[in-house]
Amino acid sequence: MKIIDKVVGNYDGKSVIEYSLTNDSGMNVSCLNYGCVITKIIVPDRQGNFENVVLGFEEFDDYPDLSPYFGAVVGRVAGRINGARFELDGKEYQLAENESPNHLHGGRKGFNSVVWKVEKIEKEDAVGLQFFYHSPDGEEGYPGNLDTCVTYLLNNKNELVITYEGKTDHKTLVNLTNHSYFNLSGNLKRDITEHILQLESDRFLELGEDLIPTGKMIGTKNTPFDFQNGRRIMAGVNSEHPQNLLAGNGYDHPFVFTKKGENQVVLSDEESGRTLMVTTDQPCVVVYTSNQLEGPFSIYGVRARKYLGVCLETQGLPDAIHHPEFPSVILNPDDVYCSTTTYRFFANTLGD
Repeated sequence: MKIIDKVVGNYDGKSVIEYSLTNDSGMNVSCLNYGCVITKIIVPDRQGNFENVVLGFEEFDDYPDLSPYFGAVVGRVAGRINGARFELDGKEYQLAENESPNHLHGGRKGFNSVVWKVEKIEKEDAVGLQFFYHSPDGEEGYPGNLDTCVTYLLNNKNELVITYEGKTDHKTLVNLTNHSYFNLSGNLKRDITEHILQLESDRFLELGEDLIPTGKMIGTKNTPFDFQNGRRIMAGVNSEHPQNLLAGNGYDHPFVFTKKGENQVVLSDEESGRTLMVTTDQPCVVVYTSNQLEGPFSIYGVRARKYLGVCLETQGLPDAIHHPEFPSVILNPDDVYCSTTTYRFFANTLGD
């Protein structure tokens, strides 16, 4: 187990450092102190070939200007907040309208675009990093001083365990996630339309024209949104379902887990043999199939295009503050925000 670090740039007068975590079997996770961005995850395929399975950039300077949240921790609140405003205890708060007229992923300068303090973790069977950020009262319009700690821990089971913790001095909103785009083909050899997704959900949130939940939950049975027994992502790309069309021919939807407690999401690529098993204590996962991923830039040498990656954003339900029937994302001063998501990678041999 080892950690290597190097300076890769500068942002807001602070050094940007890339940390490379490697376990005893050769799995590697690289990440930045800027936005806690995961730049690479390198794991073997069924032939033992080690390749990168997430989207990112070769150069740090591309992240502030071009990144659609590649690999970042987003917050204070992941997803969209309708009208960029909310009410707490009779007081209305106006947030940054960075996707006018709405608020997206924490605002113009969310957690994804600040430099975090870092402490290394070195154990016998795991290496990792603890990231710390103090979000001052009023930042992006949110009330309360919020102290956040995010931990990335890589162990010898080829698991990356991400833990989020937050403490506030005033009632506020917190809903954190990691926004990595996964592509298990390795080094972006193919898009993700043939990937098979399986998840424990029989309902998803209906989206309005602005991609914000309407509050209505739709059953997945007999629709392209039923992943309980596994199905290819292509099903949503080719679908005529109004919700698939609304999202840009694919998925950008919160799937509500069937049961409370620990739930699993499994993503697999038959050709490479790679499988990613995501285990979380969060109530939902937002599945985004990069339907809007287009632009005049390249991702590790591959031109940006739709369906190059799939995000599996484990989190609370988006826009929960406007839907009292959703699990609350309000954090009180006497409480601690805490959630854990584990990403386990393995490769199936032929015939498995």
